[in-house]
Amino acid sequence: MVDVSKKEIVRGMFNDISPKYDFLNHFLSLGIDRIWRKKLVVILKNRQPVNVLDVATGTGDLAIAISSLGVRKIVGIDISEKMLEIGRRKLIEKNLEQTITLQQADAEKIPYSDNSFDAVTVAFGVRNFEDLSQGIAEMSRVLRPGGVMIILEFSHPESFPVKQLYSFYSSYIIPVMGRLISGNNKAYTYLPESVTAFPSGRPFLEILDKQGLKNTRQVSLSMGIVSIYMAEK
Repeated sequence: MVDVSKKEIVRGMFNDISPKYDFLNHFLSLGIDRIWRKKLVVILKNRQPVNVLDVATGTGDLAIAISSLGVRKIVGIDISEKMLEIGRRKLIEKNLEQTITLQQADAEKIPYSDNSFDAVTVAFGVRNFEDLSQGIAEMSRVLRPGGVMIILEFSHPESFPVKQLYSFYSSYIIPVMGRLISGNNKAYTYLPESVTAFPSGRPFLEILDKQGLKNTRQVSLSMGIVSIYMAEK
């Protein structure tokens, strides 16, 4: 029996659900995912980056949101070619092909030189890395000294009743609705499980610290359902 890596499982899963991915993102988050991305963009605006790398870009939603800042060049990378195909169609529709480039690439082997980008961003992608520390190390490598890394990711809410309601929603509602709409029996079971397994909060900040990043900090949103993590090189 051949062992399949997490990376291959994730690539295949996102390729399969790509036609319904954007709709399900907005539907299952009740549209709040757009607000979360806007929060990241507001933080990034203060840094006035010239070029940005968006890792695990998917269909390019965050890269497109960042383009509103007038950034000269945005590169989005992802391992799922089907997600990128949809993203490229969105760029054509929005006339953003000159600003945003989408490329198939592995977050743990980023095909760019050291110190190439003013900012590196990720939205809801780091928990899918096969080797989280290696992914962070690679993002740090391509970030220029003084540059900023901003990561948007699901958290583990602790307060009552948000913790209980969120647990029920992610354990039961998301898998059922995701399966019915996407037709994939595993993807929307994997996604809540990946959130549970992710070392959110202080443990994740420690991973950033271990890669030599500075001024690491966390901002909780929506009563702890998601967090924005920031770090500087």
